[in-house]
Amino acid sequence: MSKNTKILVFAGTSISHEDAAKVLDATYWPPISRGDIDKAIRQGYTTIGIIDGIFFSRAAVAHKEIIRAIKEGITVVGGCSMGALRASELDVHGMTGVGQIYEWYRDGVIEDDDEVAVATNPDTFEPVSNPMVNIRETFKAALESGIISDDEFRLITELAKRTHYTERSYFGITKEASRKGTIAEDKANELLRFCRESEWDVKREDALLVLEKIKQILTE
Repeated sequence: MSKNTKILVFAGTSISHEDAAKVLDATYWPPISRGDIDKAIRQGYTTIGIIDGIFFSRAAVAHKEIIRAIKEGITVVGGCSMGALRASELDVHGMTGVGQIYEWYRDGVIEDDDEVAVATNPDTFEPVSNPMVNIRETFKAALESGIISDDEFRLITELAKRTHYTERSYFGITKEASRKGTIAEDKANELLRFCRESEWDVKREDALLVLEKIKQILTE
């Protein structure tokens, strides 16, 4: 790694700065929003990783900011959340995308911003709701484990998707499914237990892949 390499990563929701720092020695800033890339360029960062970002509460990072950074020779790697969304749109311009969620966006498997959006604690950036990408994959795992049927999986996933991203939680979704008669109460309780104990955290897995990809690029 060159002595002149300065690495900046935007994270804090899908993975904490503390956990990320165990994987990659870098500067960590909160989830990215409009103007942060330009600030990073001014501060001389040469490699930027985008994991988490602001979606709806403030202006999201603009495509032109990222393109401008790439044109200036800055390596930009994205995945997991806002990073996956922007990488799927800007990989043709030289942004490097990694991870399952990036591939889903790139291939049109998912399209909506709310697939990765969560409500967060404004002080710590920690999530206080569950992301749709995690919910769907966890319900798939419950289906494969025989806890729910194909029809129940379809109906409860549709229920989750109709729920506003700020209010998505395994507790709320399973309770509403039980109330509506979509699944029996005892099965709803079993599903909730499974979700809490065996959640498939796709976002965290992809966040780690972003960090590993940056390490790989810097050692090439």
